[in-house]
Amino acid sequence: MHSEGAMKIGSCIIHYSVKYYDGSSVYGIDEGRISKLTLKQGSKFLANYDRGWDMKPETYEAKAALAILMKEYN
Repeated sequence: MHSEGAMKIGSCIIHYSVKYYDGSSVYGIDEGRISKLTLKQGSKFLANYDRGWDMKPETYEAKAALAILMKEYN
């Protein structure tokens, strides 16, 4: 399944794209359901996961957005 959207973290708007499985997978984040994840602020990439971390979240906003998405989709 796939979900896209945006969320406000502090004063920043974080856009996200998430692909996830119905159940847990060895390819998911922490062997969970999320197999692909992209976080962007404007045109700047904040994090990218494609069956493994290409770019881990570093900023407070990216980490907060990841925590929200992990709770909802993972």
